[in-house]
Amino acid sequence: MTATATKGKTTFEQISDTELRMSRIFNAPRELVFKVCTDPKAIPNWWGPGYLTTTVETMDLRPGGKWRFVQQDPQGNVFAFNGEFREVVPPERFVETFEFEGAPGEIVVDTYVFEDLGDGRTKLTATSEFPSAEALQGMKQAGMEDGATESWDRLAKLVEKQ
Repeated sequence: MTATATKGKTTFEQISDTELRMSRIFNAPRELVFKVCTDPKAIPNWWGPGYLTTTVETMDLRPGGKWRFVQQDPQGNVFAFNGEFREVVPPERFVETFEFEGAPGEIVVDTYVFEDLGDGRTKLTATSEFPSAEALQGMKQAGMEDGATESWDRLAKLVEKQ
């Protein structure tokens, strides 16, 4: 089962009932893209939709290290996300768990691969493995693809001006 869609410059591919892969090419070196994706000072500038304020509460970038991000909308609603790093290989890849605290127990495993294209560009591929087909469909219905596209658009602007 493969279904592919492109939103802006980000491509989404559902590779199974429980796996979704998204990819994009960034006009920046791999080391910079990896750094901005894992730097707690940079993350609030690109992670999530622009109308939300993101705070990095915890970011321990090592296997077994925890992370937690909190977002707030203009009305004061709070959304929190957390996980644990399973693998960290700078600047090539990292694997983490991802949990939206509004849906506890729905833990996704995300694998991020940073491919050096050899010309100052980087292909970033994120593969998400959901605990069930229903969890993946629920995330898609909640607007995950639009949110991810906006995040990666913001990430592109950030890395391309450095």
